Amino acid sequence: MSKREIIHTDAAPSAIGPYSQAVKVGDTVYISGQIPLDPSTGELVAGDFKAQVEQVFDNLMAVIKAAGAGPEHAVRVGLYLTDMSQFGVVNEVMAERFAAPYPSRAAIGVAALPKNATVEADAILVVD
Repeated sequence: MSKREIIHTDAAPSAIGPYSQAVKVGDTVYISGQIPLDPSTGELVAGDFKAQVEQVFDNLMAVIKAAGAGPEHAVRVGLYLTDMSQFGVVNEVMAERFAAPYPSRAAIGVAALPKNATVEADAILVVD
């Protein structure tokens, strides 16, 4: 098995359970789900749904940067929403953070998320 490297940054929320922010194995980085927590307080950000989505992607980008990568290294993004009617807002924010060619993506409606968040995102990167 390839050596596992744990990725951590204070620019994203610390794990709220027994997991790492990200794990790199070979040239692949697996980023754990990010919810709209303010990394400095550990609390959900205030504001509307768009503010929460922006915080989720801020957190995701902070972990991507800590992995020595950029959004262009993302090959898959997973989205988890408690309200699928907000999907357009997620598309808008994601288009601001990623450029074509876009990563593959799954968008899944869920009943609930940790800390009563309304949105979560995870990602898989391939780095050279």
